Amino acid sequence: MRADVGDPIGARSLMSGVVHVPWYATGFRGEQLQAELERISALSVRYGATSYAVYRARDDRYRFLQVLEFDEHLDWDRFWSGPEMTDFRVYCQGWFQVPVVYGWHDLVCHGEAVRHAPAPLAPANGH
Repeated sequence: MRADVGDPIGARSLMSGVVHVPWYATGFRGEQLQAELERISALSVRYGATSYAVYRARDDRYRFLQVLEFDEHLDWDRFWSGPEMTDFRVYCQGWFQVPVVYGWHDLVCHGEAVRHAPAPLAPANGH
């Protein structure tokens, strides 16, 4: 990935790209669309995705957000235009509203809370 002209130190080349793809299911197709989004998202790793997730809104069960992380934009293009994603859009046509407009974002910060496992319970007999 080349650094942009306005990025003289090449910092952008160190950042992963995260693609947000909003999907909106048509009536009574939410469960079917969810299952297919789960399936197709898992295939993104074949094209170089380093992570993927599918979110379903709690306030509107027809609204989904597919999030895929790629190191290279070209890998995303190959996935989006590849045979599996093309077949997904054909097979699921009528299950989601169009147009589907994705957005490419630079990942500039990420963090996670450290979760500790609960301490093991002492045996009931005191040993």
